[in-house]
Amino acid sequence: MGSPRLVMLEKKEYRKPKESKSKAEEWVLQLLNERERKILDLLIENPHIGSSEMSKRLDVSSVTVRSDFDNLAEKGYLIRTRGGALPAFHPAILARQKNLPDRKAAIAKAAATFVDDGDSIMIEAGTTTALIGRYLLGKRDVQVVTDSTLLLPYARSNPSIHFTFVGGIFRPEAESMVGPVAVQHLEHFHVKTAFIGTDGFSLENGLTTHMMEATEVVRTMHRRSDRTVLLADSGKWGQAGFARIIPLKEVDTLVIDSGLPEAARKDIEALGIELLIVEE
Repeated sequence: MGSPRLVMLEKKEYRKPKESKSKAEEWVLQLLNERERKILDLLIENPHIGSSEMSKRLDVSSVTVRSDFDNLAEKGYLIRTRGGALPAFHPAILARQKNLPDRKAAIAKAAATFVDDGDSIMIEAGTTTALIGRYLLGKRDVQVVTDSTLLLPYARSNPSIHFTFVGGIFRPEAESMVGPVAVQHLEHFHVKTAFIGTDGFSLENGLTTHMMEATEVVRTMHRRSDRTVLLADSGKWGQAGFARIIPLKEVDTLVIDSGLPEAARKDIEALGIELLIVEE
């Protein structure tokens, strides 16, 4: 990024406030009621379940189920079919959203504390990074550039945040835009902070991903920002994806849960990376 790095050896600790939320609530993109969350869970388990069977499972009338289907379709969670509905998201996205939801929410909430009123930021596609949008509520005049379609609900519901969605080739399994057009669009911007994710990271391999098309998008976000913040859960430490993105030493700040081994913390801090440890 051109400017000298400030070596920060002091480890920061972030403790998430106590919240009484179910795991299902943590991964949905908008606040849903209990029955709507149950409907989504049942459809994920069996996408072919019809309204009649759904009404029996929920102990409500078929009319109520059809009404819930319509409401969820309007919110963008379902696609209505004859006699039923299908999840609107790719199964791979749904699986990742349901994996470690409390941890992902805590990491995203901590990362959002780096955003101030009037900031310009980039958010890379990912089920953890997308949750930053939830925690921008209350901030004003923030410019967000993103390749993630998972942020669309926040664009609709938060008029104080200004979203720019880049074009490109849509990848439903990642809810992201990739390819030369996406990279070209990103080149038009320069922001204060880029928030990125990874499928695995280590000292040897740096940041890696399983999706080759995502590498150039992330590299461009990194290059077009003053600061790069990596969001990752500790289970990704030592893992390696198919394609390398950037060396780990190019990251300015790592936001991660407390499962990161002590030896890894020391190695990461030795690179001059600011470490923000999140307590679930």
